[in-house]
Amino acid sequence: MNKITVVGAGNVGATVANVIAHKDLAREVVLVDIKEGLAEGKALDIWQSSSINMFSTRVTGVTNDYLKTKGSGVVVITSGLPRKPGMSRDDLIKTNAKIVKDVTEKVVKYSPDAIIIIVSNPLDVMTYCAYLASNKPHEKVFGMAGVLDTGRYRAFIASALDVSPKDILSLSLGGHGDTMVPLPRYTTVNGIPIDELLDQDEIHKIVERTRFGGGELVNLMGTSAWYAPGAAAAQMVEAIVDDQKRIFPVCAYLNGEYGLKDIYMGVPVKLGKNGVAEVFELKLNKEESKMLQDSGKSVKSVMKVLDDMKLFK
Repeated sequence: MNKITVVGAGNVGATVANVIAHKDLAREVVLVDIKEGLAEGKALDIWQSSSINMFSTRVTGVTNDYLKTKGSGVVVITSGLPRKPGMSRDDLIKTNAKIVKDVTEKVVKYSPDAIIIIVSNPLDVMTYCAYLASNKPHEKVFGMAGVLDTGRYRAFIASALDVSPKDILSLSLGGHGDTMVPLPRYTTVNGIPIDELLDQDEIHKIVERTRFGGGELVNLMGTSAWYAPGAAAAQMVEAIVDDQKRIFPVCAYLNGEYGLKDIYMGVPVKLGKNGVAEVFELKLNKEESKMLQDSGKSVKSVMKVLDDMKLFK
């Protein structure tokens, strides 16, 4: 691929750019930020590691200059403010929706054919916001959440069993956050069902830790995570660039699947060069289905805040 753009040069955005560059997925990675010098500095730092880590992808940074992003094949948007003490969920949505709308419109102006991956929070509603702002097919606008959530889930299982995380396969559905729906029934360790290796109490504890995984890191560091989210977004970019047709849990548009309509939330999809090639509808049991429907209601309540802003008339 000729060019990939990452909007937002904070910890997550810079990590995405760094991982993409290390994988040599494009001739150029453009890092964009509104803060003067931040993207330029981080891009220069990454580029200076090229001869050490042996990659050729040129990394450049710009301050609010979207002309430099022209012709990007994939754009990853990490822009937005973190939730601060005393800030309500509604305030966060109202602030970040305006940012994501503005950024998406600028991106599409210069890269009308780009596939857009959203990392901004609250993830599900920001992905929906970008979809509305882009006027693109929903297959080309989706969010990164499930790859991160399952990454955490698999890491916790690997620790509990003292095995390599490489051998663990899993899925999660639903909204990104407390209402996510990890699926132990679809979790295996090199083909062995997880419930043959861990008892139900241990599995439940791991599921709960996964649900609140982001909060655990905020409590430890005083800020949100960046290594795992950045790597997760970069893995999605790699699947698109190399047309890998990987099956990932992705925040994708649903139009009747799982009984949910006109909503973005986490489901397993096939990801390739054209974006979301297929949404897989699993045969959930009653408990899993109820959790997913509850998650959908939670996401819809957050979407209502966006709708009430009337940004899209």
